[in-house]
Amino acid sequence: EAVCMLLPVICALCYHENKCALIFLICAFITYAAGSLLGIKNTRNHEIFAKEGFTIVSLSWIMISLLGALPFIITGVTENPIDAFFETVSGFATTGASIIKNVEILPKSIIFWRSFTHWIGGMGVLVFLVAIFPLSGGSSFYLLKAESTGPSVGKLVPKLTTTAKLLYGMYILFTAIEFVLLKIGGLPLFDSLTIAFGTAGTGGFGIRNSSIADYSAYLQVVITVFMIIFGVDFSFYYLIFKRKIRSAIKMEEVRVYFAILIIAMTVISFNCFHIYGNTADTVRHSAFQVASIMTTTGYATTDYNLWPYLSKSILILLMFIGGCAGSTGGGMKVSRHIILWKSIVKELKAAAHPKRTGKVTLNSSVVSHETQRSINVFLAAYFVIFAFSVIIICIDNMDFETNFSAVAATLNNIGPGLQMVGPTENYSAFSNLSKIVLIFDMLAGRLELFPMLVLFSPYTWKK
Repeated sequence: EAVCMLLPVICALCYHENKCALIFLICAFITYAAGSLLGIKNTRNHEIFAKEGFTIVSLSWIMISLLGALPFIITGVTENPIDAFFETVSGFATTGASIIKNVEILPKSIIFWRSFTHWIGGMGVLVFLVAIFPLSGGSSFYLLKAESTGPSVGKLVPKLTTTAKLLYGMYILFTAIEFVLLKIGGLPLFDSLTIAFGTAGTGGFGIRNSSIADYSAYLQVVITVFMIIFGVDFSFYYLIFKRKIRSAIKMEEVRVYFAILIIAMTVISFNCFHIYGNTADTVRHSAFQVASIMTTTGYATTDYNLWPYLSKSILILLMFIGGCAGSTGGGMKVSRHIILWKSIVKELKAAAHPKRTGKVTLNSSVVSHETQRSINVFLAAYFVIFAFSVIIICIDNMDFETNFSAVAATLNNIGPGLQMVGPTENYSAFSNLSKIVLIFDMLAGRLELFPMLVLFSPYTWKK
């Protein structure tokens, strides 16, 4: 993180923000010092198992968010430490929920840091560590498992270190391609880079108060396409790269992902045609918002608060679906919904024919009982956290639509919700208590719940 903070220093110097450059250097030094202090104590046992993996990942994300909040406080962007922490967690967790009312008046280096936190958190902080530093035994697996998205972690190749390098290689390549296409569309260098960071990490921090609404139709289409690309399981691209086209096409989750996108875009286009008056604009805005919400990016080209209730309801449902497992997208993941649906069908058949045995499959492979059980537990934990979060933030006495969508947007790492947290609003009106709840939701959503919940278990801290 200390090394990453040197990039905003370069940005600050390029835009003659000498004070900000000095502040980021100080923050980088503090971050490096903190890392050095944490590394003083050595331990005989370097093996990392499931408990250690979950704990390391959750505490690491909390620590980098606390240190990453320093530039917001020292530069005077906000005087409230909780606001600064909220903004940084939203960045690293690729949520895009913000407490800043006017983004355009911020120094360029701060805007760069906000967007860059999306890119760092998109693929995973410790996935990058695994790619650079091979760990002993099964340590890499447990770190990757705790930080990766989806119900299970798969290897692209036998070595996890090589898998991590392949993931980051594809991640960098797609980011670079989008950057070039945005630059070709006439977008300035700074805008192209920061928007590409936000799209790649499916984060959605806009660098303008209007998010993406002021950009041309070409730029909006490019961003739409890349939001969809980053919402797909990266294994799909690996199979295509290896010319295993049939295996890629057989990926059930990817096919369902595209089917949901197309159906949602079609329904919303018909439902919102009267608002825009012509087919091109209607399809463009509908496609953009469907892609933005389902991939949990959170960019906006229009105020969908003004859409009919049918369209807004579809967007809310898409919040809970999310992207594919193994993508940079958040949400509950398409694969979980597929397995849950097939489990319901299996139980219905068993109810009608008790002697009939059936199996749940995904990509023609049988889903193990352990995976099904973990998904059921995930679902239960998800709705318990969701319910308690909504109840707690209701103390602020805001309307139910705002509270419900705020929790949905943070727990699923989307960013904007509806009403007072809609695409033209922000989260600054919430109290500090509500912001702390939403901070937890963002971290829990990004880390698939359990790494954060493990911290509250007394068994975690027993030897």
